Amino acid sequence: MNQLFRTKSIEALVAASNEEGKRLDRHLGAWSLMALGIGAVIGSGIFILTGTAAAGEIRSFHSIFHVPLLELIRNGGQSEFTIGRPGAGPGIALSFFLTALACGFAALCYAEMASTIPVAGSAYTYAYATMGELTAWMIGWNLILEYAVSNMAVAVGFSAHVSHIISGVFGVHLPRELCEPAIAAGSYTGAWFNLPAFVVLMLLTVLLVHGIKESARANDIMVIVKIAAILIFIVGAGRAIVPENYVPFMPNGFSGVLTGAAIVFFTYIGFDSVSTAAEECKNPQRDMPIGILGTLAVCSVLYIGVAVVLTGIADWRTLNNAAPVVAALKNLNMNTLWKWVDIGALGGMISSLLVFQYGQARVWFAMSRDGLLPAFFSKVHSRYKTPHVSTWIAGLAVGIPAGVWDVGTFADLSNIGTLFAFAVVSAGVLVLRRTQPDRKRGFTVPLGPLFPLLAIASCLVLMLALPLETWIRFFGWSIVGLIIYFVFGRKNSALARSGR
Repeated sequence: MNQLFRTKSIEALVAASNEEGKRLDRHLGAWSLMALGIGAVIGSGIFILTGTAAAGEIRSFHSIFHVPLLELIRNGGQSEFTIGRPGAGPGIALSFFLTALACGFAALCYAEMASTIPVAGSAYTYAYATMGELTAWMIGWNLILEYAVSNMAVAVGFSAHVSHIISGVFGVHLPRELCEPAIAAGSYTGAWFNLPAFVVLMLLTVLLVHGIKESARANDIMVIVKIAAILIFIVGAGRAIVPENYVPFMPNGFSGVLTGAAIVFFTYIGFDSVSTAAEECKNPQRDMPIGILGTLAVCSVLYIGVAVVLTGIADWRTLNNAAPVVAALKNLNMNTLWKWVDIGALGGMISSLLVFQYGQARVWFAMSRDGLLPAFFSKVHSRYKTPHVSTWIAGLAVGIPAGVWDVGTFADLSNIGTLFAFAVVSAGVLVLRRTQPDRKRGFTVPLGPLFPLLAIASCLVLMLALPLETWIRFFGWSIVGLIIYFVFGRKNSALARSGR
């Protein structure tokens, strides 16, 4: 048991990050970190889930596996029932604010840990320093799943979006066989391979291999385009706001606002990816908290702005459709604006793909450097100073499945893995404060243990809102991870080789 929960000291983690041949270059400042976070957080979801959460939804379940675990517990195992999720209405802006507060608890914990342990690996590294090797392995294993599954789903969505734009703007229809997944819902679709999804991931992989400076610069440009598109929507469509659409502000009371908050929570996921860049940050003690908390602040303002304008230009009851923002703009004959929205959505998907591919490679790199994965994962390119092997393997591991499967049904796996990581990082703050109270911290979560405890509670509640099917897959993935750890990682870790 002592071996399973042996911790790696912060000094040892930092020393490993400075080893010759396994050291990454430090090029990133506060703005670049914030841009990475915004690139990860704001995708096409801002233009979709805002409408869903405002209008509400009715979900019917006919299988016990698809029912949210919390509802299953409440209903004593009954599987055939309908759940009505009341819309927040114009109060969706308040939902976004409340969600930002809930995410803020976890963001504060990440900021403290990133400023204290400025090493690549994010939650995996923090768990290694506070809760031991086995916990760290499980976090790293689930982070790999989070980043991979999330990007598979985004890449498939990117392909569909590109096909739509090319068809609508140029009148060219891409062959279905080369722009759709070959397998969807467990059956063959007739397509051969989703080529756009694969190509965009390979291009981003090449960019990431060539250096963090080049990758950050490309992400900065995409983030600027994305923010510009959102601001154009807010300013342009804001002129068409009808004040009567805001009455009543909370048509389903505060319960509707809370339901809306639960729906939009997952649009905030991604700020944790900033912490994977700690080892390539010039001044991590100062800049990591700015990057993480700044990401959350900027994204919250943009989300609330879109919510206020959208519910002002359209009746909230009409927004439960696949593209509520575009539909509302088309109803107002604002054709130029909805094209800008399309551009913003496209930029959002590309920047999300870039940042999550970056973060995934850094997690693999950190785990390999600690001996929990084979050594070739931690090789650093002699010229570009990037973990090129991990980056290429991550690109192929995501690109090939994205070309074959429609993995949207697995998206909840990304959510449960992220929430699990949030909870562990928040617990790690409490552990480190107890075991090393005098350690210098670049940032400290205020109000003692209160905020970390609130972060843990929020994550557990949201995990219970995910379906039983997701929990089963999560445990299945975790069991596979445990097997790999006991077969390889436990014997080959750096701590095991040192006799600990």
